[in-house]
Amino acid sequence: MLIQPSDPPPRAGITAVGSLLPEQALSSEDLQREVAGRSGLTLPPTLLEQATGILSRRVAPEGVYASTLAVGAARRALESAGLDPLDIDLLVFASASRDMVEPATAHIVQAELGSRAHALDVTNACNSFVNGIDLARSMVLAGRARRALVVTGETPSRAVRKDPADFAEFRRGFAGYTFGDAGAAVVVEAVERGGILHVDSETHSEHWEVGGIPGGGSRHPRGDDHTYFRGDGHELRGVFEKAGTAVIDRTLHRTGTDWDGFARVLVHQVTVPYLERFAELTGVPDGKLVVTVPELGNVASASLGVQLDRVYGELAPGERVLFVGLGGGISIMTMVWEKS
Repeated sequence: MLIQPSDPPPRAGITAVGSLLPEQALSSEDLQREVAGRSGLTLPPTLLEQATGILSRRVAPEGVYASTLAVGAARRALESAGLDPLDIDLLVFASASRDMVEPATAHIVQAELGSRAHALDVTNACNSFVNGIDLARSMVLAGRARRALVVTGETPSRAVRKDPADFAEFRRGFAGYTFGDAGAAVVVEAVERGGILHVDSETHSEHWEVGGIPGGGSRHPRGDDHTYFRGDGHELRGVFEKAGTAVIDRTLHRTGTDWDGFARVLVHQVTVPYLERFAELTGVPDGKLVVTVPELGNVASASLGVQLDRVYGELAPGERVLFVGLGGGISIMTMVWEKS
């Protein structure tokens, strides 16, 4: 009996990346001074910097929107790949921020780029970008798309309350003072080797009320008070610590890889203390991490894309990267990607 060799399983991977940061930097010292001045609160010197480890963050100026940052990052990704916007047949805007409730911000991005792709939004807090990449991969493998562009544009600095009425309100919105703005984009398409090898996730949706921006939906369609981020950073950290490292441990086991098997580990970064705690709990070596939070703050779903863009050119074919996403809701995601 003649046994015919089987075709290798189809693969999809990231083949280009781009990111964009607003030019304006806002130091924690200046942000604290502004909050104290507008609220009349007396705050301990260097409170924001000492509590978060964040020295500065980028802030989008007036007239620059989530779509603006996404378009800028998308153009850089397309240029690096030598592609025209018309080469894309799926455009996914995957972000916690958006330009408006309706229509999907993906259409605004597409109009600016001049592409004609199937366009849609994906949103899942700070895991939006990883979810978008996973969706694009699935569409490529299913034969529904040939080449996808996944973009994010984050402007969470606009959800920061700079005039809290009292210290209690300042504390409720404290996590917002970590925010910075950024855009990122990746091209996802079929590859012959490597690519996205594994994706896993874990959700703890019973904690959805721990933090977020409640305005703009059917619960709170109007009212400025609902447009500011609310959440206790200590409670958020506690929820993630309670969730533990199970999804990461599972990913390492299923892929047969230890930390030495990854050239880089990209993890969503909220504050320096939280990043240090992540390293302590997981055992990931410091040299594997791409640290951006001290200079950029928490750039929401753009965090992993910005980190990837910083190291993409240094990676050799066959080297693997572990993505670790942490998002409000609560969700934890992992993705193992091998450069083709």
